[in-house]
Amino acid sequence: MASFEEIVENDFNLNIPRYVDTFEEEEPINLTELSNSMRATNKAIEQAETELYGLMKELTANNDDTAQQLADLMSLLQVGE
Repeated sequence: MASFEEIVENDFNLNIPRYVDTFEEEEPINLTELSNSMRATNKAIEQAETELYGLMKELTANNDDTAQQLADLMSLLQVGE
């Protein structure tokens, strides 16, 4: 609740944000945990890409155009065998 003196100090401006603090302090970020989580995520992505590349190597094409498209797609992955 705002006092009369506080309202006078604010030139009788009754905008709610002048009198109510809605700031909520954010929880601090543990950078070590974040780094570990990022490493684990990157490792999982790498494993998934390697698995996908292995599965894609088993694909076959029934024409030259499809074979070229498959080769182009596999080159985008750039995953070592």
